[in-house]
Amino acid sequence: MTNSLAVAVLAAGKGTRMRSRLPKVLHPLGGRTLVENVLASLSQVKTERQIAIVGYAADEVRSTLAHVTNLEFVEQTEQLGTGHAVQQVIPALAGFEGNLLVLNGDVPLLRPETIAKMVQTHVDNDNAATILTAQFDDPTGYGRVFCDENYIVTEIIEHRDCTPDQRANKRINSGIYCFNWQKLMTILPHLKSDNDQNEYYLTDVVKDLSPVMALDVDDIEEISGINNRKQLSDAATVLQRRIKDELMLSGITMLNPDSITIDATVTVEPDVIIEPETHLRGNTTIAAGCRIGPGTLIENSTIGENTTVRYSVINDSTVKGAGQIGPYTHLRGEVVIGEGCRIGNFVEVKKTTIGNKTNAAHLSYLGNATLGNKVNIGAGTITANYDGYNKHPTTIKDNAKTGSNSVLVAPVTLGENVTVGAGAVVTKDVDDDCLIVTRGERRVIKDWRPKFVDQQQTNKE
Repeated sequence: MTNSLAVAVLAAGKGTRMRSRLPKVLHPLGGRTLVENVLASLSQVKTERQIAIVGYAADEVRSTLAHVTNLEFVEQTEQLGTGHAVQQVIPALAGFEGNLLVLNGDVPLLRPETIAKMVQTHVDNDNAATILTAQFDDPTGYGRVFCDENYIVTEIIEHRDCTPDQRANKRINSGIYCFNWQKLMTILPHLKSDNDQNEYYLTDVVKDLSPVMALDVDDIEEISGINNRKQLSDAATVLQRRIKDELMLSGITMLNPDSITIDATVTVEPDVIIEPETHLRGNTTIAAGCRIGPGTLIENSTIGENTTVRYSVINDSTVKGAGQIGPYTHLRGEVVIGEGCRIGNFVEVKKTTIGNKTNAAHLSYLGNATLGNKVNIGAGTITANYDGYNKHPTTIKDNAKTGSNSVLVAPVTLGENVTVGAGAVVTKDVDDDCLIVTRGERRVIKDWRPKFVDQQQTNKE
């Protein structure tokens, strides 16, 4: 036998108690699906093969996990128990010599350290099987695992079959196993479904394997399975506590952390301050020295060093650093903000690249645009980029300035050092070093007032 490791993840169930058309393993938790969290727990072990056993909505599960490198799929067309699920990998692992780690796709809180410890224990003791176990204060309803003083398993008994004395045993089976594949193969193909549910149980192979060792998990929250939305919410609470504790210990300040949520996929560097009601999601990176929040949502975005973001929403964008975003700014859809920029109150930016030290301080919309360095966008400037059928680009070159309430009708280019007068509507390209004014000549009509004012005065008399 070699120490090669294959992994089988049980992900075939519908999850009826979730009351959802979505397969249970695809429900989101901390920026990943449940099954993606399970796969993430393998980060500290070297695996030769990773196999997901799919069944209900198999195509949807495959599609969701298509990004996972070297993940294989086998299908369990009928869900006939855990033993039956693992039987489905027998053809896929033909000729394999090593160990098989069996994980459940709905147990998303396992730590990588726990998986690594379990596999190492299995290998060091040359076990036929190793079972991850836990000791519950109230193990009612769980099968009990009985061991000798060396943690060698003597038997596993379901709760309903235990005597009163046996029910006093608090060690339970988590349903997570590591097997010597060659030894398992002497038994697995011959499993029987002689039980009330007519299912094939993986626990039934244990009594015919030797030695089988139990390994107690240090934190019983790790083996919590998800069967309904309440348990999903409880798991989210546990995961948030872990994420935030780790970040704070790494040098991040959080003000009122209970009001903050951060996905497991987010990276935050030291010396960042995160204020209340801030939410960091997806593949987001916050660089050192930033101050984020309060009241901010950042998703799938990169925020460069020493940037302040307040009361704003940022999606799928990059802010390069030393900038000020907000309050009440919305960046969305492939926005790139250069260094030292200020994007301020009630400014929306969409699919736009902005150069360094450019300001759009208030009340503007910039869409499908490219702005140079040191551009100043006046309050109320709009890039009119949509003609009803297509989006068109606007280009504003270095050192240009737009006046308040100006409209740039795309496609249009403003050259370097262009100044756009307040209220202008620009429909054609403007060369470098120009002033453009499109207001009509001023007219002042003296001694004028609306006719209704005279009528109101007459009625009063």
